[in-house]
Amino acid sequence: MRLKETRSAGEGLERSCQGTVAGWLVSSRPADGVELLSAWFAGEAYQKHRHDTYAIGVTASGVQVFDYRGSVHASTPGRVVVLYPDEVHDGRSGTDEGFGYRIVYVEPFLLTDAVRTLRGRPYPLPFVSEPVSTNAMLSRAIDAAFRAPLESLAVDSLIVDLAQGLMAGERGGARSVISRRVDVRAVERARQFLDAEKTRVVHSRELESITGLTRYDLARQFRIMLGTSPYRYLLMRRLEFAREQIHRERPLVEVAFDAGFADQAHFTRAFRSAFGLTPARYRALRASQSPPPTASGIGVETPHREKPRSS
Repeated sequence: MRLKETRSAGEGLERSCQGTVAGWLVSSRPADGVELLSAWFAGEAYQKHRHDTYAIGVTASGVQVFDYRGSVHASTPGRVVVLYPDEVHDGRSGTDEGFGYRIVYVEPFLLTDAVRTLRGRPYPLPFVSEPVSTNAMLSRAIDAAFRAPLESLAVDSLIVDLAQGLMAGERGGARSVISRRVDVRAVERARQFLDAEKTRVVHSRELESITGLTRYDLARQFRIMLGTSPYRYLLMRRLEFAREQIHRERPLVEVAFDAGFADQAHFTRAFRSAFGLTPARYRALRASQSPPPTASGIGVETPHREKPRSS
C-alpha cells in the first residue's frame, strides 16, 4: 500500500477515499497555519498516510478506529484524538453505522511558540502519550474553533488553548508550571485599541505593534487579566454595538455589516450564542410596547369578577 505524505489531512483524505467509500468531508482553507475539517465515513475512511501537522480532533459519532504507532486505537463520541506530526496512521469505522469527527490541523511551529510563551522558556513539542483521551481542554478548544471564523485573533486564542491542552496531556503534564506574569499597561493598551476598533477585524500584528508582546503572550496575559481572549472581547464589543443599532430600529442586514460581521448568518449565530435569542427575536420582543394588564406590575393578570347582583 503506497504511503501518502500530505501537508494536511484534507488533501490526503480526498485522494485516498475517492470512489472507494461512502462519506463526505468539508475543510476550511488553511488560515495562519490552521485548517479545520469535518468528515463522516462508512467502512475504510482512508489508507495509511502522514502529514507534517498536529492533528487534534473529536469523534462526533460512531466508532473511529485507526492504526497509529504500532497499535490499534478506537475513539467514541466526545473523545479526543491527538496525532503527532509525521506519524503514519489510517482510519476506518468500527461499526456498520460509520463515524464522524471534527479535527484541527496545526503547524508545529505555532505550538512551539505558544509552549515557549506559556512555560517562559524554550521547550520541546508536547507529545501526548495516549492518542485517545477525554482531555477537556482540547475538547473545548476544538469546539470553539468550529464556532467562530478563523480570524487572526481567534487563531491566536486557539493555538494557546491547544498548547495548554497538549501540555496537560503529556505524562505529568497536569503539574506543568505556566507563567502568570502580566504586563498590565500592555494589556490595557490592547483593550483600549479593541474598544476603539470594535467594528472591524483586528489582526494580531496590530496588537503586537501597540503592546510590544507576542500574539501568544498577549493572548495568555489578556485572559489572566480580563478573563477572556482578545478575540472574544472584541466579539462582545461588536455585539454590544449591534444591540445599540437594533435599538435604533435599523435593518438587521445593515446592523450585521456595520458591526463588522462577515454576513448575517455569522451575526445571527454569534448573537444567539451570546444572548440566547436571534437578533430578529430580540428586536421583536423590544418592539412589543403593550404588555397585558397586570395586578401588581409583575405580569400577573387581574382576574375578572362580576359585581354581585342585588336581590
